[in-house]
Amino acid sequence: MGVYKSNPPATGFLASLLMKKHHFNTNINRGSCIRAVTPTLNGEKAIASWQVDTANPNKVLTVTGDVTEEQVLALVEDAGFKAQKA
Repeated sequence: MGVYKSNPPATGFLASLLMKKHHFNTNINRGSCIRAVTPTLNGEKAIASWQVDTANPNKVLTVTGDVTEEQVLALVEDAGFKAQKA
């Protein structure tokens, strides 16, 4: 598990409280999958950070930022993977 993007669009304590955190079960299960999804997730300016826990049997994707669940699901699907709300 590791952080694959960490660029908060806003700084400060208040900004960190306002950012949403979403968790998804995915089929992103190894390094090559992470490399494949990286350009899509990193390209979304509203995502401050994301990571995939590939050691978890559910391959949990955690996304933090000013982004909706629906946006994240669409981004993951556009990258060729499946995700559902954890």
